[in-house]
Amino acid sequence: MAAMSSPDATGFRWRSIAVPVLLPTTLFGLGEGAILPIIPTLAGDLGATLAIAGFVAAMLMIGELIGMLPGGWLVTRFSERDVMIGAAILSALGAGVALIAPSPWVLALGLGIIGVAAAVFSLSRHSFMTVAVPLSHRARALSTLGGTMRVGMFLGPFISAGILALGIPAHVILWIPVVTAVAIVAILLASPDIEAPLRAVRAANPQRPTGVFATAVANWRVLGSIGIGAAILAGLRAARMVVLPLWAAWAGLDPALAALIIGIGATIDAALFYAGGWIMDRFGRRWTVVPATIGLSIANLVLAFGAIQGSHLAWFIAGTLLLAVSNGISSGVLMTLGSDFADPVHPAAFLSVWRLECTIGGAVAPLAVAGVAAVASIGAATGVGAVVGLIGAAILWVTTSSMQRDRRTPATVDG
Repeated sequence: MAAMSSPDATGFRWRSIAVPVLLPTTLFGLGEGAILPIIPTLAGDLGATLAIAGFVAAMLMIGELIGMLPGGWLVTRFSERDVMIGAAILSALGAGVALIAPSPWVLALGLGIIGVAAAVFSLSRHSFMTVAVPLSHRARALSTLGGTMRVGMFLGPFISAGILALGIPAHVILWIPVVTAVAIVAILLASPDIEAPLRAVRAANPQRPTGVFATAVANWRVLGSIGIGAAILAGLRAARMVVLPLWAAWAGLDPALAALIIGIGATIDAALFYAGGWIMDRFGRRWTVVPATIGLSIANLVLAFGAIQGSHLAWFIAGTLLLAVSNGISSGVLMTLGSDFADPVHPAAFLSVWRLECTIGGAVAPLAVAGVAAVASIGAATGVGAVVGLIGAAILWVTTSSMQRDRRTPATVDG
């Protein structure tokens, strides 16, 4: 622990981000993860049909899309810490609306508010880390940030399962994001002056922040090249959450066995978050982002071949484990690339556009998988995912090198 708290040659202390950023991120992920499994149940209890329940569940993602650009505007005008506090309060408000919802539509509104809060919270913490963490530690810090969010999202459903096992009504679980939001606000208010490093950087570089839309126009080459590759990677990562349950159901695997295999994969995934960051800081961004994208593509290819072959269980295990390893090492890679191309003093405007592009990729991919599977087959869906993923890997291989020559980006982008 001494090594984690003592400063290195750059003066950076891991302790400086552990309490004010990593712990609140874990709590936010726990609150969001706790309510995800019960959304269909809550909607059904309010009289929603299956189709309406699906729409209600999608409101979290819709809220994130809506909140991304306004989040960039907020962070450019207020401090990152204050915006994180505001986002936590907004999340609690959304959970409160969902808690008293008399209809599925009010429940959807509450979940949409939580989604907006999640977008604003994630953007403000990302902006904070971009400025506060030195380049030498950026990838490891952001990979750890992504890992803590995954830990929270991983633990949340287990807490919900325990509450339901005790016979407590499902709607009581909506109190969890309220409690975690209160804890986040308390932690941030009680923390020391965490924004002193940010003020020092900005005092030494007193330029005014650029607006969100002006930043998007000025960075069209980045967003139209490496941003496309990043969106494809985000899509592959999001699609796996749909691919695995659909594939298991199609193959007729025992649901308990399939859940166990997916759970083992999730554990491996969560355990590897630091590895990708270490590789990026040591050898360059390319050596994590490209292998991760190729690994996710090959995993889809394995599942596509498995749909043709007869030994379904072996193919499912292989595909699940390869998805887990590839996704695990990719923790934080999209945030790291976004930080590398953002303004080092006022990164929020660029990060909001960058994160919106990646979020769109993550939102479209699961819908595409479900659509192709419905029209053709799960084998076709995973096959298309593999091809698109390999195209994304090629884009990322080229752009992580060529864009570095044109932008003020760190040499570690291409090693």
